[in-house]
Amino acid sequence: MRNYLVTWMRVLLAGALALTLAAPASARKGKHPTDLTQILSDMNEVSKHLSTVSANLDYTKVTVLVDDKSTQSGQLFFRKGKTPEIRIEFQKPESKIFLLKKNKGEIYLRKINQIQEYNLGQNTGLVQQFLLLGFGSDTGELKKAYNVKYLQEEDIDTDPKVVLELVPRKPNVAAQISKIQIWVSEDSWLPAQQKFFENGNDYTIARYTGVKVNRPLPTSAFELNAPSTAKRVKMN
Repeated sequence: MRNYLVTWMRVLLAGALALTLAAPASARKGKHPTDLTQILSDMNEVSKHLSTVSANLDYTKVTVLVDDKSTQSGQLFFRKGKTPEIRIEFQKPESKIFLLKKNKGEIYLRKINQIQEYNLGQNTGLVQQFLLLGFGSDTGELKKAYNVKYLQEEDIDTDPKVVLELVPRKPNVAAQISKIQIWVSEDSWLPAQQKFFENGNDYTIARYTGVKVNRPLPTSAFELNAPSTAKRVKMN
């Protein structure tokens, strides 16, 4: 179950980079950018002003060996701060909520009415690496943790996208993810898709729609909102 939590953290924390890629109105719309330095500069500028993010999320896990594909759909909420907060609630195919606050991770499994609580202190190094992917950190720190390069332009849903690739520099991160690819719309400069490659050819695709940046979010957006009858279990 601990590996299950790490997988969730990987998707949620890495997802923050795509959600911070929305560039200012003065960005290079329609100019077919290929200059990585300029792209990272725009990312850095947006990061400075990021406070909250909400989005719809489709998360598809592909296991290549057995040709298995499973998709979960829900909503993601992020609030920037000294200790960033993330809440993701999946409604389909079954209801579950993941909450990350400070050094604690919680998963509420509605089907069995159970809250699984994790102390993330043992995973601090891994969490910090993924926090560099966009929770308000600048792109200088990003480049310290990943080899970043521009790959190509590609159309998704008829819209042109800039595709970036990130390869982890540190072995403990590379042991979880071999590389990450990110598609960013050239029209809106909002994220469209991410692909996380694991060692062994399996991969995860995360797609974001209805992205809203710097909108007020209620306190309830960062609570489990589980019933009082839910059983709480400490997993480590």
